Amino acid sequence: MILALAATLAIVVQDQAALRVAPRASAAGLTALWQGDVLEIRGEHAGYVKVYDHRRERGGYVRGDALRIIGLAEADAPELLAVLRFLRESPGSEVLGISYGAAYLKAVPSRALSAEPFDAIAVMAERLADQASGTAPRHGNVAAHLEGVQQFGVRMRSFERNGHMQVCYDGELFRRVLTTAGAHTEERARAALALTRADCIDPTLGPSQRAALDEGRHLLLEGIDERGLSETTRSRLHARRATVWSSIAYERARRHESATSAAQSALAELTAVHPDDLGDRRAEYLDAVVRVGASRWAAAPAAPQTGPLRLTATAGEPGQTCIALEAGVQPGTTPLVRRCTYGIVWMASAQPIGAGRALVLAVQPLESWRELWVFHESSAAWRVDVVAPGLDDPEEGYVEFAGFAPGTARLLIAREVKEGGRFRRRFEELRLTDLALIRQASSPEILADFGRWQDVNWRRDTLTLH
Repeated sequence: MILALAATLAIVVQDQAALRVAPRASAAGLTALWQGDVLEIRGEHAGYVKVYDHRRERGGYVRGDALRIIGLAEADAPELLAVLRFLRESPGSEVLGISYGAAYLKAVPSRALSAEPFDAIAVMAERLADQASGTAPRHGNVAAHLEGVQQFGVRMRSFERNGHMQVCYDGELFRRVLTTAGAHTEERARAALALTRADCIDPTLGPSQRAALDEGRHLLLEGIDERGLSETTRSRLHARRATVWSSIAYERARRHESATSAAQSALAELTAVHPDDLGDRRAEYLDAVVRVGASRWAAAPAAPQTGPLRLTATAGEPGQTCIALEAGVQPGTTPLVRRCTYGIVWMASAQPIGAGRALVLAVQPLESWRELWVFHESSAAWRVDVVAPGLDDPEEGYVEFAGFAPGTARLLIAREVKEGGRFRRRFEELRLTDLALIRQASSPEILADFGRWQDVNWRRDTLTLH
């Protein structure tokens, strides 16, 4: 909610403007004011304005050039809107723009009110939150700006994610855009995208709450008409739908429900994205690729197991799946090795390699994190080694089997991972006996074994080669 503004006001337009006890530069300073602060005017003297700061409950004098007096009559609305439009596209002026937006909402008559000011204020609030989270360049004292927007009822949520503090705008005015009659399609799409961000989902939500949230995200995105959207927004919408469908596929699989249709929808939406249309927002496409890639096995049909090795899945502790590797196709034989997991085991991914010397299996412990289990014989005993997408704390990523070079007994794998806010893609050759790295490259064409021994099914279905 935007707080109602009183009459005879001025907005501070400079950061760290001094509020002084007297109208002169040598007078003692009471506090520092920040752009966007709203002050009540009570007089003027010698180039200074006598003001009262209701938020800090303190009066004093401020240099006149640090303030802009605003009118709140209906006749002032066009001028306030013009300033709002300018500040909306000025990174670093978010709190000032929100102040002008609040003033415009006070001045404009209800008959002339559109979704534009709600959209503009919400966009600036989201950008300020991104600055606080470190996902956008910082401008000025972000902490002071976050405190400043609270006077207008702009609320933020914060929580820890992957070792850093995530700050998100609560989205109230984006929801207002969606319910405002006559809102433009672009405004509605922008609101839907802001309200469905994966990085602004509370990581402490339980499984049932998260499933309900994702169903709501899906319905919100599906309700946006693509006609009339810019090419960039249309591709952003498809990428976001893909990420939401991938989340739904994971949740359905975790509830032991069919996830095939959700995973297929995720792949279809990802295919509809035109990455070149995204410009500086290409990271949204990479995010979609990694998230969809993590759960892409949900779209694969189950296939009968062939060869000398056979996997069986049984229930372990509550929520666990235990995988046993057996030699031969006769059930009931003593397992060569057994391992349990709380993740989703994609049995369709099981593939014997090296004439039965090993077997690989995709296991997804988290919504956007998929590992590769390698069952292989070492020192006359079978073991299971886990190859993770990356070495850092799980953020986003997947690793998958890409082929096997029998002459050198090398496992070919592909990884795509987000670490430290950046996406990386690698193709590697691992020694099968101990999974030691032999060589790696940013492109499979650089590695000779990928050219000769890559798996044809991987080449056909992988998202790593986007």
